Amino acid sequence: MSGPTVSRSVAVLLCAVTLLPAGTAAAAPVPPAPAPEAAVRELVPGAAPAWQADTPDEALPPRVYVPSAREDSLEPRPAPAGAYDPVEYVPLGDAVTRVMCSKRTGPYQRQVEKWLKRKADGKQSAADCRAIRAFQLKYGIKPAIGFAGPVTWAHMMLLSARKNPNAAKKCPVRTYRVACVDLARQVTWVQKGKKVVYGPVPMRSGRAGYRTRTGWHTVYWRHKNHVSTLYDQPMPYAQFFDGGQAFHAVYGTIFTTVGSMGCVNLRLGDAKKLWGVLKKGDRVYVWGRRPGT
Repeated sequence: MSGPTVSRSVAVLLCAVTLLPAGTAAAAPVPPAPAPEAAVRELVPGAAPAWQADTPDEALPPRVYVPSAREDSLEPRPAPAGAYDPVEYVPLGDAVTRVMCSKRTGPYQRQVEKWLKRKADGKQSAADCRAIRAFQLKYGIKPAIGFAGPVTWAHMMLLSARKNPNAAKKCPVRTYRVACVDLARQVTWVQKGKKVVYGPVPMRSGRAGYRTRTGWHTVYWRHKNHVSTLYDQPMPYAQFFDGGQAFHAVYGTIFTTVGSMGCVNLRLGDAKKLWGVLKKGDRVYVWGRRPGT
């Protein structure tokens, strides 16, 4: 989807979506859980996207061939400035009026409060907003209005995973390299034995109806300058591991409420580094479920 198309889509949203009511706390405490898909669907990007917002994935398994030396010598074009800016999804009213601090309860309110070591009551307060806003300012999340949305929560999950991404032992430990794809936290890394040799980095997996398939897979083809048969758009540093599903870069934000068409989307720099880590025949393990799918 091109930049102008995204702009028109946002304009349609501004005309068609009604204001969200202020959130209320649940009658009884509930454990932290991903926000319902419907709650996230009613939010809009709080800042104009810098680049395409959809994903150039494969519709079918690619035609496998051996790229020429000349083809492999070409490096994918760089990403445009701002392509990977973390743009939060916020209520339409907050986006239109450009509030400094949101009074609305976000879909990840309780989880964000708990992560910030605040009283996890699931209710937005002025103090909560200030704390969330400080976090957003620190990590460049826009707009920094203290709304507990999916992008803010995704950054918190990534930070929590950095010290020991496999603390929960969900990714099998083997003597060989294993690319670990955690759908629930939307992070991926590579480990050899217990040593993490790449990542963790943020990612975007398959949307509802096009989920990234779980279980064991094998990298069976690598194509540095692959082009999508679905969108006729570049899929830089593509490493296919199951049919048309692959690790690859996208030239746009991976922090969207809508997932990919099944591939594991990465930022260009992360995809390039992964290209240097994985080889044909390496194993991939996928588990969990993307929020909203």
